[in-house]
Amino acid sequence: MLNDTLKTGVSINLKFIKMIKSLCTVLFALATITSFSQNNFQGKATYMSKTSMDMSRYDKMSEQQKKQMMARFKSFLEKTYTLSFNKTTSSFRENVQLEGPGASGPSWSRSNGQGSIYKNIPDKNMIEDIEMFSKRFLVSEKMEPLQWEMGMETKKIGNYTCYKATLVKEDTKVDWGAIFSRRRNNKKKDSTNTKDSKPAKKMLNVTAWYAPQIPVSSGPDKYYGLPGLILELNAGRTTMLCTEIAISSTGDLEIKEPTKGKEVSREEYTQIIKEKTEELKERFKNRGRGGRGKGY
Repeated sequence: MLNDTLKTGVSINLKFIKMIKSLCTVLFALATITSFSQNNFQGKATYMSKTSMDMSRYDKMSEQQKKQMMARFKSFLEKTYTLSFNKTTSSFRENVQLEGPGASGPSWSRSNGQGSIYKNIPDKNMIEDIEMFSKRFLVSEKMEPLQWEMGMETKKIGNYTCYKATLVKEDTKVDWGAIFSRRRNNKKKDSTNTKDSKPAKKMLNVTAWYAPQIPVSSGPDKYYGLPGLILELNAGRTTMLCTEIAISSTGDLEIKEPTKGKEVSREEYTQIIKEKTEELKERFKNRGRGGRGKGY
């Protein structure tokens, strides 16, 4: 009886301690943001991105062939980005390097996707400036609240104490590996897979580590909504880590909204990519027959 009472007391105390820690985290974040609210807060952060490749679809390849493929795709899977930010806006852009003669990797990967992601927090507006199939698009969408689950786990990234947050969201990125996989192209089409049928949504598990000491509700890629800058992000097979950051309260860092490109909604852009990737699938399936794709 006494042991049960002690166990109950310990359990209640642990819950109370967790609640206090969670409350302290929120209060610390709010206090930090308030302390910087009077200043002209701005900065730049550099992120290294690394994506692992699903090699299971290439099971007919030898290990040597797989290594050669990974080497060819290295520039496509490992990238660096710069996030320019202030209290209200941010711009996330890939750092593109000029490649010398004999550069490896597929030619389409060296042009597609290059651009920036602009976020305006007060207006809740996000614009993705992206080049795809030799055409530039401005994809505009509203910044809906992301359903983050705030954790109490912490870790150090550089000199910053970061807190953990998790999220489950729909994965809307194009799976280029699946498009160029012969294994997938060789599969027989399912009679039930009609043109009108909708594929099941692919969900993505996301883990973010944010720093309340940097009072910016933004982060790499299309992520935002936490009480501090996201310094590390793990989303599916991709990890982004901040390796360098410079913060200043003086000067005037200009973050411009992108204006050059065809303005489309996210839904319109998704449909364009869907049509073009279906065309690419057929082209690779019937390789050698020639033919040109239609423009947009």
